[in-house]
Amino acid sequence: MRAKQIAIRYGISTLGLVIVALGVGISIKSNLGISPPSCPPTILNLRWEGISVGTFTWMMHLVLILLQMAILRKKFRLEYLMQIPAAFVFGYMCDAAIWLFDAFTPCTSYPAQIGLCLLGVLLTAIGIKLEVVGKGWILAGDQTVVVLSDTLQKPFSTMKVLFDVAFVLITVAFSWFAFGLLTGNGTTVVIREGTLILALLTGICMRLTDPFVEKLFGPMVSSHE
Repeated sequence: MRAKQIAIRYGISTLGLVIVALGVGISIKSNLGISPPSCPPTILNLRWEGISVGTFTWMMHLVLILLQMAILRKKFRLEYLMQIPAAFVFGYMCDAAIWLFDAFTPCTSYPAQIGLCLLGVLLTAIGIKLEVVGKGWILAGDQTVVVLSDTLQKPFSTMKVLFDVAFVLITVAFSWFAFGLLTGNGTTVVIREGTLILALLTGICMRLTDPFVEKLFGPMVSSHE
């Protein structure tokens, strides 16, 4: 594999990680609920504040990699271990995005909140596809969806919706156990209608944005293969 090909692939994949991280920051700033894959790390951060959301994020990704190993067994490929550095990079990108958007006042206008939430959906959908198109590193959450999609022979977009809903349900259960509430700790809102919007619409949005991303970035990868 030539150096230029590697640089292009990982450049596109890294762009995807950055865009997804920005989607996380946008969803938090919308004040309507956190994007589903970030719900578990966020609720854990509220319980154990000394550990950042980004740290809990990469810890969760390591668990997902172990899940992939359990599902694939001998089919688990050595290159999938690239999800490990991706987990660390993305985790701290999330911390950086949260810090970046903390400089702005939380949105209070409901139409604007919905707009930011939808922007978060768009960024997440585009970022995930860039990871896939780049064929470089990919987030463990998204690779787990790929594994489940292939194993169960279901469309990626469908499995993405189901996976996001599962994240939300896990967060609701932990929130109730830790704080006696379904939405967070009473001060910080983790789950609201924005969370459901992000859970249900990201996979659907990907059906619309995937062809555009593939057309724009796909030739950059294929031409160097």
